[in-house]
Amino acid sequence: MRVISSPNRLFRAVATAEAITWAGLIGGMILKYGTDTTEVGVQVFGPIHGAVFIAYCVTTVVVAIDQRWSTGRLLGGLASAVPPFLTLWFERYAGKHGLLADSWRLRSASASASASAPTGLERPVGWLLRNPARGLVTALVAVVALFGIALVAGPPVG
Repeated sequence: MRVISSPNRLFRAVATAEAITWAGLIGGMILKYGTDTTEVGVQVFGPIHGAVFIAYCVTTVVVAIDQRWSTGRLLGGLASAVPPFLTLWFERYAGKHGLLADSWRLRSASASASASAPTGLERPVGWLLRNPARGLVTALVAVVALFGIALVAGPPVG
């Protein structure tokens, strides 16, 4: 549970996992298309990368809401998941620009009673952060549901 103790830790862990799964998928694609030897790498790392990609996007939205990122920074964070390894750069960028705090702003009970009361999505995100077990289950359900939708939609074309 330590990894979710702060936006900084969680975002770094998920951004790193996204980059690692990209490496596995690229290695699998090299074996499949470059050497024409096996599809196992793509069959294994394709779904893993897809799930971690979705987890990164969910994490980015939660962190952006908690840390009050601008829409542009949120979109930049989400877009960084598309090119291989760019999540690592974005995580460093976010850290250097003070976008990743060492504590969750919306986790404290006083956040809901503060002068700047939570608005829009801050209320449910704050509730999920104050109830970490439920928050993790909700995040997992979101990732599984989005992954299921992606499977129904079919593999990427190309």
